[in-house]
Amino acid sequence: MNTRKLTINAILLAVGALLHQITPAIGLPMQPDFSLVMLFIIMLINKDDYKTSIISAIITGVFTALTTKFPGGQIPNVIDKIVTANVVYLIIFGINKIKLINNLSEKKRKSIVLALVFPIGTLISGTIFLLAAQFIVGLPAPFIALFLTVVLPATAINLIAGLFLYKVVEISMKRIAYAR
Repeated sequence: MNTRKLTINAILLAVGALLHQITPAIGLPMQPDFSLVMLFIIMLINKDDYKTSIISAIITGVFTALTTKFPGGQIPNVIDKIVTANVVYLIIFGINKIKLINNLSEKKRKSIVLALVFPIGTLISGTIFLLAAQFIVGLPAPFIALFLTVVLPATAINLIAGLFLYKVVEISMKRIAYAR
């Protein structure tokens, strides 16, 4: 891994940790996870780099564990980031292997990947987090209630934030002449 790539990944992880820290909780003791969005962006800009994806997931898990507002949510945060990174990596890898999608223009292909990765990844992350928390520390409300009131709204928020932040990162990388 070159120094430029490492620096950009570190900056994106730091921005994700900062966004996670300053984001207020919505209702219950949970919040939308913008550090997850930054993890997905790192995975998207480092396309086929599994090692970077997993290392970024572990770091994101540690950062979110340190800043979580969920009581006892430290271990579930680390678990959900690692599992989510593996599943999202497989989704990105699978989408890139589909010939029908590869025949599309770069812009359309990127739009499809973004439209799938942010919401599906957030749903997976939220579900894994709730299941891990349920088994490790217990939940403050029934699983389905938390899923409907926290995970689904966070999915919509992360989709919108993800599209916006991805565009910001993409423009920034063009301006600094970042070569993948």
